[in-house]
Amino acid sequence: MLRRAMGPPFRILVVEDEPVIRELVRSMLSDGEVEVECAATGAEGLKLARTTSFDLILLDVVLPQLDGITVCRMLRADPSTAKVPLHMLTAKAKKSDVEVAMKAGADGYIHKPFRGAELMDLVATLRAAKG
Repeated sequence: MLRRAMGPPFRILVVEDEPVIRELVRSMLSDGEVEVECAATGAEGLKLARTTSFDLILLDVVLPQLDGITVCRMLRADPSTAKVPLHMLTAKAKKSDVEVAMKAGADGYIHKPFRGAELMDLVATLRAAKG
């Protein structure tokens, strides 16, 4: 059977302090064409985002060391990460929480508990846009 030539994988960074959620997202989205890396703290996520190229960042708001809103602002201020699609993935569901995240530079806001289809649709849309 012939396999089509694959380009570089679509890379996702998940910054989430809850191990169960990190692994759920990793197992849900990882396949031969999608790689998922995880960070457990805001500081670790910021470092990974600045040293590795990602096609999508999923970022919790409530994180140890640096909160997700601060990380989002820092990533948007850095030319190397400013244009990477960044979606908050969080249990903080008030309208004011969403507004703060969007003002900080988030491209989207996914509420926990999330539907697997919601994440998979987001990845499929971004992969298609990437080409």
